[in-house]
Amino acid sequence: MSLFTRWVFWQCAAVPLACALLGSRAIASDTSFLFSYFIGNGEDGLHLARSEDGLHWRALGGGRSYLTPQVGENKLMRDPCLLLGPDGVFRMVWTTSWAGQTIGYASSRDLLHWSAQAALAVMAMEPTTVNCWAPEVVYDDAKRNYLIYWASTIPGRFVNPDERATRPGASIRNHRIYCTTTPDFAHFSATRLYYDPGFNVIDATLASNGGDGWLLFVKNETEHPQPAKDIHLVRAATAEGPFSAPSPAIHGKYWAEGPTAIKIGEEWYVYFDRYRDHRFGVVRSKDLKNWEDVSERLDMPSGIRHGTVLRVPRALADAL
Repeated sequence: MSLFTRWVFWQCAAVPLACALLGSRAIASDTSFLFSYFIGNGEDGLHLARSEDGLHWRALGGGRSYLTPQVGENKLMRDPCLLLGPDGVFRMVWTTSWAGQTIGYASSRDLLHWSAQAALAVMAMEPTTVNCWAPEVVYDDAKRNYLIYWASTIPGRFVNPDERATRPGASIRNHRIYCTTTPDFAHFSATRLYYDPGFNVIDATLASNGGDGWLLFVKNETEHPQPAKDIHLVRAATAEGPFSAPSPAIHGKYWAEGPTAIKIGEEWYVYFDRYRDHRFGVVRSKDLKNWEDVSERLDMPSGIRHGTVLRVPRALADAL
């Protein structure tokens, strides 16, 4: 069964109306793009935006929250990452607090009715862990499980200039990306180090590139001796690595974070939060080497912050 046909079956499990298009590549035109995001500090929860072309987005539900946070150290819902799994269920993970050892998790079939929320203590085995930031989840078809990954600082684990924090007011951080896997969100593997590029790194996001492996976009969070704050592309043969050296920055000379990527037609689009400019940006590329900045054409909801982009059946988007 091709990857496309499997994808259609996944959508049918979630939204029966999509089955009418089974076996036809017209399914691609019967989908919409969805963007999960938060506003403010993440106090009111999950927000959703919709687009038909990847550039013009509108907030759904009049900008209301679709899920209010109830778990975690500070009961926030920052950096919501949505995935539509092979069982037709949406899985979502998010940042619950600026400081702590948990991430949030909930599931839904329609993004309107949700399971009970859970605080997953993913870094409980490291009691000095400072934080668990920007978790994301992907489905690894090769291993038939879900891969969850996030950024954490463990004091003393990676001693580098950032941990010495010589600049007044700078955070003492040495983030690396950690991960766990699960087949069912009830049983989890032991947390392990996932990605260590040798520098302070946060905001990882994975995207399958079909037969050409996986794409990992990350933010260089280096503070010392010179702030970096750039997004880079890393290649991998499998979802769990090994990883290539990071590419040069894929965007212009501005600070960016929270990347999320999707392929639209023949081009990869990478969206990100230009947080110093209080706006979103996007770049696109056909060859993953030469990137065109089309941020001036991007229209996003007011106040949108770090989230994820995905395709969903149009019928499901209409119901939202």
